[in-house]
Amino acid sequence: MDMLGLYPTFYVPQIGSAWVMGIIGVIHVVASHTSVGAALLFAILETVAYKQNRPQILDFIKRYGMFLLVFSYIIGSITGPGIWYAITVASPRGVGGLIHNFVWVWAAEWVYFTVEVIGVYALVYLLGKIDPRSHLKLTWSFALASWATMLLIVGILSFMMWPGSEAWYTTGSTNDAFYNLNFFAHLGIRTGSMLVMATVVGLLVLSRQADPDLRQRVARILAPIGLAGGFLSVLMFMWYLQTLPHNAQLMLTVNLIPVYMKGMIAVFAATTVYLIWAWVKPLHIRTWVAVPLFLFIAVYGVWPEERIRESMRKPFVVGQYVYSNQIIARDVPGKGITAEVDRVGEHGLLKLNPFVPERLRTITPENRLEAGQLLAKMACANCHALEKGAPLRSLPDKFGGSADEDLIAAFIRGPLANGTIAYMPRLVLPEHEIEALAAFIAHQNKPQLATVAVKTTPPKE
Repeated sequence: MDMLGLYPTFYVPQIGSAWVMGIIGVIHVVASHTSVGAALLFAILETVAYKQNRPQILDFIKRYGMFLLVFSYIIGSITGPGIWYAITVASPRGVGGLIHNFVWVWAAEWVYFTVEVIGVYALVYLLGKIDPRSHLKLTWSFALASWATMLLIVGILSFMMWPGSEAWYTTGSTNDAFYNLNFFAHLGIRTGSMLVMATVVGLLVLSRQADPDLRQRVARILAPIGLAGGFLSVLMFMWYLQTLPHNAQLMLTVNLIPVYMKGMIAVFAATTVYLIWAWVKPLHIRTWVAVPLFLFIAVYGVWPEERIRESMRKPFVVGQYVYSNQIIARDVPGKGITAEVDRVGEHGLLKLNPFVPERLRTITPENRLEAGQLLAKMACANCHALEKGAPLRSLPDKFGGSADEDLIAAFIRGPLANGTIAYMPRLVLPEHEIEALAAFIAHQNKPQLATVAVKTTPPKE
């Protein structure tokens, strides 16, 4: 019996595995969106500075650029590799699918990223040291390279939602994967939001400037750009909603909008009011307002947006063919990939995963809870925490605290095995694995045992 091409299971107590990437990703998005948006703002501001002979605007660009180097590029350089590590251990087959589809797209993105990093240093340190025309060309090159890195990444992120048609499944073509159904709408959302983030940070930097004329002129350039970016994001989001698959629309309607919609409307309203105020009253911009607003956008705007986007993909992590638990959901002839759900149902995860300890491949009364815990980690932990009362999608809590093994097993045999819950993977297991998984979940919900760790059965001599 051939094993599945699965990898060791990565699990972080209380938050599961995918949320590690999510938390790192939110920090990275805040930094990267600010840097890409700022690159375009620099190009616009420098063009205005030379056309209107306003050298003080160049001083602001340099200050903002130094802030960017310390804030966005250091944080981005730390969290970028952190995302790669987190997604590789949490979703190795998903990452493998992306690499096999987009290896040359990623290579191109790294070329543009190299230009971007060199460009921001050159922009800051060569300002006033080379002729204006050459520096302006450098600034626009930096801006376009920055935006190009985002454009290429958006194609990959959009494919993670779904290809949008059957073409890619049969051809395996990178073009069919990249130019997917929601690519342009997603690109519009990102472009608009990066302009908002960069404008808010720019006004924060501007609030520290003493020159009233500089504050007035720069604020009246930045604020309209930020407002336009915000409205672009909203319009593109409306379009984006029309490009989503059924499972994403259901997840959004049932689980996400009720939780996050009011907060995101509040973020849009507060940011709009602030930018209008900065446009009309640029001399009244204050750091003590700009900093809390930036944090408000990051916590109540970026975090929900990223969580919504990640959650809407469920039960998949890539292209509607790799489930969040790494099991292949459907055939992809264009890539020579075959579905694995029924094979798991026939043989069981404990038999097919090459990294299962030998002592757990056969379930016994002595190791049933330990085997059930391992099954929960392999089948559920990419989306759920396994501890009762955990803050992020506690698996035991999803059963209402029930310790009824038969009730839990009936759910696994019924809705889960039949795939009737659109945003959960179709999970088919042999009867003995269903019973072990149900026993572990019920064990977590028993009041007297909920805080007791599952004991590991020592290997027999």
